[in-house]
Amino acid sequence: MKLKKRKIKYSAIFFLCWLAFLVLLVDGVLKFQTLVDYFGSYALVEIALLLLVILPTVAVYKFTKE
Repeated sequence: MKLKKRKIKYSAIFFLCWLAFLVLLVDGVLKFQTLVDYFGSYALVEIALLLLVILPTVAVYKFTKE
């Protein structure tokens, strides 16, 4: 698989913005402990948050035109 610089650049920008937004949302608004209490598992919340960052970043990489 050849990596394209433009696709990586757009994916990296999206990753940083989306990660910052989720950190602000989870730590500032929703409170992480509240999410853990709601879902009942620390690991489940961590995995869900990681997937919320990784999956859209991969999608941006896949759908960016070269």
